[in-house]
Amino acid sequence: PPATAERRYTVQRGDTPSKIAKEFYGSAGEYMRIAQANGIENPDLIHPGQDLLIP
Repeated sequence: PPATAERRYTVQRGDTPSKIAKEFYGSAGEYMRIAQANGIENPDLIHPGQDLLIP
């Protein structure tokens, strides 16, 4: 099977981890997947301009 393309997202002003998770996964509760993939210990500490890997 073909490899899944890596997705990236640049955090925008007003974004929250749950908002980003809802956009990509359809569920705000999936925010920990993003945090873990990016080595983020405290998901509340993301900032505009930060580049995130979306697994």
